[in-house]
Amino acid sequence: MSAVEAKLAELGLTLPAVVPPLAAYQPAVRSGVYVYTSGQLPMVDGKLPVTGKVGAEVTAEEAKELARTCALNALAAVKSVTGDLDRIARVVKVVGFVASAADFTGQPGVVNGASELLGEVLGDKGVHARSAVGVAVLPLDAPVEVEIQVELLP
Repeated sequence: MSAVEAKLAELGLTLPAVVPPLAAYQPAVRSGVYVYTSGQLPMVDGKLPVTGKVGAEVTAEEAKELARTCALNALAAVKSVTGDLDRIARVVKVVGFVASAADFTGQPGVVNGASELLGEVLGDKGVHARSAVGVAVLPLDAPVEVEIQVELLP
């Protein structure tokens, strides 16, 4: 077990299976020392636990937890192309998309769920640049979607 997966276990989390693509793309692609993930939905056992807009059908607190799940799915996607999460030198960038009710402006707080998970699991290697974007709708009516870019150790 890698040190990263041991940390996940310490937090009571396990790395899920990679979420299969919903269309014509790969969950993650490696280019040189970087891995780029596709947008990861908060899928659990092949299903979305909740759907709808944040600020309407989904609370900001629920969406923040869903963003954590997205980040966990992103780590699984990274492992699928690296074989070992201990190869992560750092998380470079996180982009979070929040399906938002018209008057919802708390996107940064929602995406904090992903950012905080990466920090808990990776420590200083999890500190990253980030964008948190409100959108009208996401695939499958998901409330949140997260993609990450990581740099690998040489």
